Amino acid sequence: MDYTASPGGFRQQPNMRLRNSSMDGSDGSQLFDDTSGAGSGSQTGYRNQPGGSQAAGFSGQSLLSDPMSNLAMAYGSSLASQGREMVDKNLDRFIPISKLKYYFAVDTVYVGKKLGLLVFPYMHENWEVSYQQDSPVAPRFDVNAPDLYIPTMGFITYVLVAGLALGTQNRFSPELLGVQASSALVWLIMEVLAVLLSLYLVTVNTDLTTIDLLAFSGYKYVGMIVGVVAGLLFGRSAYYLSLIWCCAAIFVFMIRTLRLKLLSEAAAEGRLVRGTRNQLRMYLTMSIAAAQPIFMYWLTYHLIR
Repeated sequence: MDYTASPGGFRQQPNMRLRNSSMDGSDGSQLFDDTSGAGSGSQTGYRNQPGGSQAAGFSGQSLLSDPMSNLAMAYGSSLASQGREMVDKNLDRFIPISKLKYYFAVDTVYVGKKLGLLVFPYMHENWEVSYQQDSPVAPRFDVNAPDLYIPTMGFITYVLVAGLALGTQNRFSPELLGVQASSALVWLIMEVLAVLLSLYLVTVNTDLTTIDLLAFSGYKYVGMIVGVVAGLLFGRSAYYLSLIWCCAAIFVFMIRTLRLKLLSEAAAEGRLVRGTRNQLRMYLTMSIAAAQPIFMYWLTYHLIR
C-alpha cells in the first residue's frame, strides 16, 4: 500500500478504494455462467427416469396379474380360435382345400405320360382309375386320374403364348392380353356350369365332381398351345394341321374317359346301350367331347394370321 504523510497523520490513498471496489465488482459480474447447478439438476432428472420406467413396469405387471385382465385375454383367445374354426369349416364347404391337394399330387413322370396321352390317346387301353380302400389313388400313381396341375399350367401357358402371338403381329397390349385371359376363363366356367346343369337334367348318378369336370375341361389347353406354337413357327397351314390332330385326340380322350363316369356299367363294358336314360347319357358324353374342339378353335383362330 502507498501511504502519504498528511498533517493529521498517515492517510490511505483513494485509488486503493477504487481498486478494491473494482475487484468487488468483478465478483458480482462473472464472464461465464456457473453450470454446475444445471448439470446436477439434469443428472437428477436422468436419475429419476429409471424409477419412472420401473414404476411403469410394475403397473404393467400388476395389470397382467389382475384376474379380470387374465379372464379377458382367455375369452379373447377362445373367440379367436372359434372364429378360425368357423372360417375353416365354411371355406372347406365351398372350396375343399383337402381335396385340392389330391389334384396337385403329381410328379414329372405323371406329367410326361399325361401329356403324351392327351396328344396320342389311341394306343392306351386301360382307362379305369385305380382305387385303394374305396378312394382313388393320387394322380402320380395313376395316369388315368384327373389332375389340376396340367390344366392350370396349360391356362397360364396359353395366355403367355397368346401374348407372344399378339406381339409378333404388333397387336400386343396389356388390355388385350387381359381380355384374352378373361374370355378363356369365362368360357371354361360356362362350360363347366353347362355340364353340371345337363347332368342335373338327365339325372345322372355319377361320382364326377365339379373339380373333375374342371380338370377334364382344362385339358384342351394343351392342344391349343400346340396349335398356336405350330402356327407361329411354321405358318397357318401348320396351325390347322396340328389343331385338327389335337382336336381329334381330345375328342377320343374325353369319350373314353367320360364313358366310364357317365354311362352305365353295361356300356362301360362294351355291351349294347339300351334304354332312354342310357341314350341320354351317351348323347351327353358325345356333346361334352364334341364341345372341346369348338372351344379350341374359337379361342385360337384369331391368334394366327
